[in-house]
Amino acid sequence: MSETGSTYKSGFVAVIGRPNVGKSTLVNNLVRHKVAITSNKPQTTRHRIRAVLTRENAQVIFVDTPGIHKPKHRLGRRMVDAALDTLNDVDLILFLMEAHREPGPGDDFILSYLEKVHTPVFLVINKIDLVAKDRLLPFIDDMTRRFNFAEVVPVSALNNDNLQRLENLIISYLPPGPQYYPADIVTDRPDRFIIAELVREKVLKLTTQEVPHSVAVVIEQMDTKPNNVVVINATIYVERESQKAILIGRGGRMLKEIGRLAREEIESLLGVKVYLELWVKVKPRWREKEGALQEFGLGKDL
Repeated sequence: MSETGSTYKSGFVAVIGRPNVGKSTLVNNLVRHKVAITSNKPQTTRHRIRAVLTRENAQVIFVDTPGIHKPKHRLGRRMVDAALDTLNDVDLILFLMEAHREPGPGDDFILSYLEKVHTPVFLVINKIDLVAKDRLLPFIDDMTRRFNFAEVVPVSALNNDNLQRLENLIISYLPPGPQYYPADIVTDRPDRFIIAELVREKVLKLTTQEVPHSVAVVIEQMDTKPNNVVVINATIYVERESQKAILIGRGGRMLKEIGRLAREEIESLLGVKVYLELWVKVKPRWREKEGALQEFGLGKDL
């Protein structure tokens, strides 16, 4: 299928894969804006995030999904369900894998779901900068024997390698349709959501082990003062007192560093000076509690 005449094209494209394969980095670089947070920690993405790429001839709405994994709690099950549910509501699916990792049971699990949908699927092989080119062909041969992909596109999302070709191929598969969002919109998520995610991203960056996965961030208050300074009060929730102690750090140093890094990105996002105040509270086993998931914006409609 190819672009025809002046017909405007538009559609929704799901980006799926195992945790930490680079889905959010790919989406951010395709739309040329930081819409989804990234980290080297698995299960960074918890929500379905729509990111909008608008071109003169087309509009692509990417749906960045949580990594598909074996869940250990209610939140994890909800994240996997959100990712899989997306497959039936889009015009195209990008199945992202890593060039330097052998296919595993998690990939087979995803392929078993892809067999049930009638949507075209691209195999996008990410992180090609980490392998020799002669290792790609056996990888591609193996995967194309397992599934009938519409296209196979090797890329490096981090380095923007081959992303223009991927973008053009995506548009060629989209149906004629309207422009769903104004041209200056890059995501349908509000500023409060993005700010909470930026704070969580800094926690992911600075902490290890179980702490990152036990964190939820809630923006309690956000006001613009007469001097055009935005004052933001946010609470970081964890599940145990020991995690709270780690996040605060000796003399409050860890929390100050989280705040400093988050404030810099929030100021870049909003284009104004920001005063960010962070608090840490404990809510035991919140990832298993429906009320807490709802409170933290992690209800059934992720």
